[in-house]
Amino acid sequence: MTATRAGAVGGADRPPSGPDPDRFARSARSSAGRSPGRTRLLGALLVAGGLAAALACYAAFALWLPSDDARYRDFTAAEPCPGAAAARGSQDCLRTLARTVTDTEVTTQGKGSVYEATLRGDGRSGSEVVAFGDPGPLLERLRPGDRVTATVWRGDVIALDRDGVRQGTSVEPRDELQMTAAIGTFAGLLAALGLWFGAVRLARPDRPEPFVWRGYGGPLFYTVVVLCAVVGLLTLWWEFPWWLVPAAVVPFVAYTARAFHQYRLRVPVTDAV
Repeated sequence: MTATRAGAVGGADRPPSGPDPDRFARSARSSAGRSPGRTRLLGALLVAGGLAAALACYAAFALWLPSDDARYRDFTAAEPCPGAAAARGSQDCLRTLARTVTDTEVTTQGKGSVYEATLRGDGRSGSEVVAFGDPGPLLERLRPGDRVTATVWRGDVIALDRDGVRQGTSVEPRDELQMTAAIGTFAGLLAALGLWFGAVRLARPDRPEPFVWRGYGGPLFYTVVVLCAVVGLLTLWWEFPWWLVPAAVVPFVAYTARAFHQYRLRVPVTDAV
């Protein structure tokens, strides 16, 4: 008669399902070779980076965004200058000046793209260069000697017009607060990650898990980057209000962080950074 090994029937040898009871022990062994001083140094750098990101977030929402919003509102409320104001060179009304194109540059090379027109005024010996964000619809049509109408506001040429074709320059105020909000939201979430992960390393340098880059910090960081960029662009293209950017991104990132944390509690972290 053949003897059977006890417990082999019905798949009893298979490891139990559910959380691994030894995960914390293995996690501690994986951290045993890590220098506490090195971990604390990394934690201090993360905290410093988090504070810098927090300042950037404050600057974006408290300074940059209100300034751009106020400038855009002033621009949209500006009216054409009356004769006397135009003669005095008033800054807060829209002046139209005749200009002659002396040169243009349209170079498309990715980040090195250059879209510029050089203008000369009547009775002026000097010239000025105005930059654009893209070649069309007017800049690419201009040739030296062409006469254009320049719209000036607060000392800047904000648009050129020729035969009814208008193109705003790079300094023309625009309602693009959504991308400013996306940058500020990214900086705020980056500050939270830096302060959070850095504080853990300072408080318990021998056991920072599960708050490590591999499997937690990395995926969370890339989620923040992609989400801020996508939501910022979509709200800009669809002309949604800027406050929808943080209102949509922050709760989603919080939910993702909680999901990653719960996953890391079930799966042991090894080779943590």
